[in-house]
Amino acid sequence: MVSDLLHHLDTHKSMGPDEIHSRVLSKLVEVLTKPLSIIYQQSCLTGEVPVDWKLANVTPIYKKGWKEDLGNYRSVSLISVLGKVTKQIILSVITWHIQDNQVIRPSQHGFMKGRCCLTNLISFYDKVTRLVDEGKVVDVVYLDFSKAFDTVSHSILPEKLAAHGLDRCTLHRVKNWLDGWAQRVVVNGVKSSWWPVTSGVP
Repeated sequence: MVSDLLHHLDTHKSMGPDEIHSRVLSKLVEVLTKPLSIIYQQSCLTGEVPVDWKLANVTPIYKKGWKEDLGNYRSVSLISVLGKVTKQIILSVITWHIQDNQVIRPSQHGFMKGRCCLTNLISFYDKVTRLVDEGKVVDVVYLDFSKAFDTVSHSILPEKLAAHGLDRCTLHRVKNWLDGWAQRVVVNGVKSSWWPVTSGVP
């Protein structure tokens, strides 16, 4: 798994606070796979994650409009590439559990492999046209949860995962992964002080 994740790194992405570029890691896959696998396995056993993997540089990216308006910028969080690999491993474990135990309904399309906005739209269109053909009235309500992922509480998330039957060992790993995150703002090379992160999906 580690080898596969390192082989598929996006070498065009920026590096995190540890300043280890994904291009370097992708070139050294054969050398790094075994030691990193040992580190990740030990991390899974103990629940500990290197502190450097929990740090993020937040950089504002200009979108459009008046440059002096802060609302016209999108914040991008840059974490360590090795931290991203850790995140992918934890995500895989949780995804396997969710799929094996059918926690997510078939109607869920967002953030599901092989599904997207288009598959959601096709499914929705099929259901609506079937109801209209049967002579039934269809009402549609759209909800947009603003910054939904930014407001996920790190203290509540493990409880929600436990409620869906995630095993104690994995929950311990998730909790330790979420604890101790910190971020700073970096603009034109100038860095702010570190600030703890208590919400949001890393």
